[in-house]
Amino acid sequence: MVRVRFAPSPTGYLHVGGLRTALYNYLFAKRHGGVCILRIEDTDRTRLVEGAAEALLTTLRWAGIEFDESPEKGGEYGPYVQSERFDLYRQYAAELVERGAAYYAFDTPEELDAMRKRMQDAGIAWRYDRTTMRNQYTLGEAETKRLLDDNAPKTVRMKVPLSGEVRFDDLVRGPIEVPARDVDDQILLKSDNFPTYHLANIVDDHLMKITHVIRGEEWLPSTPKHALLYDAMGWERPKFAHLPLLLNPDKTKLSKRQGDVAVEDYRDKGYFHEALVNFVALLGWNPSSDREIFSMQELIDTFDLSKVNKAGAVFDIQKLDWMNSEYLRAKPLDELARDIMPAMQASGVTTTPEYLASVIGLVRERIHKLNEVPAFTTYMFHAPTEYEAEYKEKHWLPEHAAPMRSLAEKLAATEWKAAPLQEATKAFAKESGIKIGVFMNLLRLMISGRSVGAGMFETMELLGKDECVKRIDTALAAFGG
Repeated sequence: MVRVRFAPSPTGYLHVGGLRTALYNYLFAKRHGGVCILRIEDTDRTRLVEGAAEALLTTLRWAGIEFDESPEKGGEYGPYVQSERFDLYRQYAAELVERGAAYYAFDTPEELDAMRKRMQDAGIAWRYDRTTMRNQYTLGEAETKRLLDDNAPKTVRMKVPLSGEVRFDDLVRGPIEVPARDVDDQILLKSDNFPTYHLANIVDDHLMKITHVIRGEEWLPSTPKHALLYDAMGWERPKFAHLPLLLNPDKTKLSKRQGDVAVEDYRDKGYFHEALVNFVALLGWNPSSDREIFSMQELIDTFDLSKVNKAGAVFDIQKLDWMNSEYLRAKPLDELARDIMPAMQASGVTTTPEYLASVIGLVRERIHKLNEVPAFTTYMFHAPTEYEAEYKEKHWLPEHAAPMRSLAEKLAATEWKAAPLQEATKAFAKESGIKIGVFMNLLRLMISGRSVGAGMFETMELLGKDECVKRIDTALAAFGG
């Protein structure tokens, strides 16, 4: 059975790249009738952020990703928080030492710094030199035993072959071969007896029976170390798949310096979780069609790791806006009204769900996100008290006062529906010899106070005759007409 995991560290917000990793694991598991696990990797105690683990769970649940096993749900292979599994890591670190695949090192921080400087000065790439540093090989058996008996500060390092190649297959990138000399003797157990990511990761993946490790490209350089550790323990390696980087439009790595990278930011800005998930799914994965809108189930039915690209994927916010607007237009109006009602009330609007749904129906072709509704539709709930100055200066002339009063009288005698109102305005413009655009601009100004909004005659129908006539009268008085 396919078993995959998403294993974030609770160090802050959920990056959109993390969401993609979680999503691809989820889609792959569901596509193959497998299990998707959430594991919290909190071994680096210096970077922990209080409440981050709970926030991660909340954000993933908002995105529609439900795990089969997790700290919340439990499962046969728990606990699913690494800080609750420390005894396991120490046990396997000791076993690696016994197998000759790892060793004790007693170097001080000062000695390590000196070694780094020597290598830097010699133009040599960093790699721990176990032939010259203070470890069980250079110190000898007796001195090593004495230091262990005295509980001297130590680390456990993996013993990497000094020659040969490390080979593994990647489901995205194909066969990969790395010279062993380029792989460092990585610390597995730190001097505080806490495991590093590399040890904890392979122990947990093995014990949790993970079959496929689907993770970001940034972990590709670590994979030779993990492959060697699996081999040293005599464990079957999982299949690896490393996902391409997410890029800014200028092809640099996606970073907060150029825009939002936290999933929570997009949630708080009013993006639908369905739209964000749909968008993220297509960042690096090509479904081999021109289709771009997918439900979660359709993503599950279509997802194929072999269609994941090697090249980085550009995070195009304009594409996300377009996709969100597609979801906005497709959702039932009553559902949208329910979702935005709290924000409307917070902005001082008192209305009914039915009227709010009608308002959204008029404006959703002109917005990208639902939370744009309060600011975009204020004139639908309150008559304007100010008029957009530049727009007024461009379109209002004193000689417009008389024809606008006549038009208001003509409209008041017309059936108050969008189509008849539009026809009546066209007819009046023709009779008066004034371009229809003049009346359209003035109607928009007087009724909404602004230059942009929903369809003018549809807006007038929704507001009602009395309200519109009153607004025209008020505007004419304010303009000195």
